[in-house]
Amino acid sequence: MLILYALPASAFCAKVRIVLRYKGLEWKELPPPGGYRTAEYKQHVVSGNLPALIDDGFLIADSEAIVEYLEEKHPTRALLPADLQDRARMRERGRFHDTRLEPQLRALFAHILPNDRDTDLNARQSQALTERLGQLAVMLGEDDLAFGLGDVGFPATCAWIDALTPVLGLTVVWPRRVRDYLARLGQVPAVATEMQGIRAAIDAWFQAKGLA
Repeated sequence: MLILYALPASAFCAKVRIVLRYKGLEWKELPPPGGYRTAEYKQHVVSGNLPALIDDGFLIADSEAIVEYLEEKHPTRALLPADLQDRARMRERGRFHDTRLEPQLRALFAHILPNDRDTDLNARQSQALTERLGQLAVMLGEDDLAFGLGDVGFPATCAWIDALTPVLGLTVVWPRRVRDYLARLGQVPAVATEMQGIRAAIDAWFQAKGLA
């Protein structure tokens, strides 16, 4: 059985779980041994990255590498289009999430607690997130791609943006096209199931921080 080192609230871990569910694969999910970023965990996964997947002794970390591996090993219910250019567009979308949108969200986490709040940072990140979401709207255009690997990161990341908005007083502007896109993704059963879990995990995270 596949072993997945993951955390419930991680958007990158959510990416992998969506793909696992979509492809009908079975897996056992474990927290990182010793905790995330610990020396003990790095004895298992040298990079310290989450998520990490073990498949019959083969270990690979980084969500994008994992989902590409799963797509190639289990091509049933394909998550990459057959057309060469469409595959490129799908990969472009996934890289945009990982390298453009999610890092703007991640910059907020060090300033969650009231004593650590940085109103200037929140304003800058609100603007940066708005810009990235606007760029995504343009990329989507009149979207004709079926659900695929490039989509699986957005639901959890966008759920986190929504969750942090009232807590930090963010002023993120959401293009209608992006909201419609997220609604379409939410109709995919694998996404819908994951989003139930990710929203519960986000709530638990806020409670643990004393912010609920």
